[in-house]
Amino acid sequence: MTARLAAIFGCAEARLLADERDFYRDVQPAGFILFARNVEDPSQLARLTADLREAVGWNAPVLVDQEGGRVQRLRAPHWREWAPPLDTVMSAPDTPTAAKIMGLRMRIIAQELRAVGIDADCAPLGDLALDETHPFLRNRCYGTSVDQVIAVARAVADGLMAGGVLPVMKHLPGHGRSYTDTHHALPTVTADRDTLVAEDYAPFRALNGLPMAMTGHLVFAACDAERPATQSPEMIRVIREEIGFAGLLMTDDLNMQALSGTLAERAARAIAAGCDIALHCKGDMGEMLQVASACGELTPAAQARLQAALARRPASDTVDIAALEADLAALSRGGAHG
Repeated sequence: MTARLAAIFGCAEARLLADERDFYRDVQPAGFILFARNVEDPSQLARLTADLREAVGWNAPVLVDQEGGRVQRLRAPHWREWAPPLDTVMSAPDTPTAAKIMGLRMRIIAQELRAVGIDADCAPLGDLALDETHPFLRNRCYGTSVDQVIAVARAVADGLMAGGVLPVMKHLPGHGRSYTDTHHALPTVTADRDTLVAEDYAPFRALNGLPMAMTGHLVFAACDAERPATQSPEMIRVIREEIGFAGLLMTDDLNMQALSGTLAERAARAIAAGCDIALHCKGDMGEMLQVASACGELTPAAQARLQAALARRPASDTVDIAALEADLAALSRGGAHG
């Protein structure tokens, strides 16, 4: 496998710009991520994903955040609209039913994503919805107990994989105790180690065999009181050894203001801490140049993890979407989407 830059990049517009094409060809990022600014309609989006892969000359993964609710980059009228995950889970009569509903909905989402060339979705969330969880995250979660989150997250991952889309589990080692929005500020989690192990880490440990995952920008004072998990060697050790995640590990977006310093400094600290890939989402060329200058090529271990993840990129199975929608409506009594 050719060496790749230890970065995943966004792009600026709904069409690939000439300078972006040249930049991606030269630096060879490990993949791409798309946002609402890149999305107009299915034919345009399919062209964009094809152009991104053509620029780098290989079948690079193309990621998106398609959770449902507020965090949904592909929207009506061309794609289905979905209720927030926690609303869907908590309206179900029990956890097994909630898991079935969420699994079906993610299978439908996977079908929509693969149809336009997107083959990785930044889901499931393993974060617990707690009383202190900030509203930016809370209704994106899958439950308020460890068992509930594990059951639903597993169904979400299975639904994506069945539809040919790789899941990217987030936000390791647990974002539920975030009382601030990490897009704007850095929270410090004060729970002790035993609580973290029993609660926050547990969903991720249960799903530690998934191919890809994303860190969270939070300080865990019981483990490293100085650095956010994304930039903490101790927290990356926790993710690898205590949680047991052996797959490809990327940062959350480096532009989030929970992190400090220049983009180059943010990327370098994350890679030095043990993250495999720096994620830069904004599509700003000047910032991408900073990140590219700082993160370097994938390490041999990271390259092997990328190759292993992409080897699990499945073909979509054959499915009757109308039948899935009928099953979903029956389970949810018509309230899970629309």
